[in-house]
Amino acid sequence: MNAIARAIDALNEGFGRLIAPLLAVITLIVVYDIAMRFVIGRPSDWAFDVTKMLFGAHFMLMAAYGLRHHAHVEVDVLKRLLSRRKQAAIELLGYLLFFVPFIWMLLTLGWAFFERSFSRGETTYGMMAIPVYPVKGVIVVAAVLLLLQAVAVVIRAVQALGKEETA
Repeated sequence: MNAIARAIDALNEGFGRLIAPLLAVITLIVVYDIAMRFVIGRPSDWAFDVTKMLFGAHFMLMAAYGLRHHAHVEVDVLKRLLSRRKQAAIELLGYLLFFVPFIWMLLTLGWAFFERSFSRGETTYGMMAIPVYPVKGVIVVAAVLLLLQAVAVVIRAVQALGKEETA
């Protein structure tokens, strides 16, 4: 089981490191757009839509990486006072009762959202018709990565419960 959790961690670590530099690309596009405002007196026709979509994709795709590194907001003021076994039990219940069902819903509804966009050939409403369905597909990928990372968290919580019982 620990090998599965490590493999999931490695997947999300690699994916996060691959996606993180996308922020530099977004920054370059914004700088380009600002420069165009000063040089030719108007922004580009595509930069706003592209940066909006890239930032959304970046945010979604980095969620599992953030979960892997415990970067999300967590109210653990009371949880810290408990034993590791009780912390693991609370974590296990929280993930199984709230997180996993939410991510499952995100996955299933996100797939329908993507599928509808793809079937209609949905594009942006700006001057340039940029396809929207790739970004909506990111919702599905992000949900899968989050669900996998949740599996790793649950595996570790179960292991923590087992270790303290035998100790």
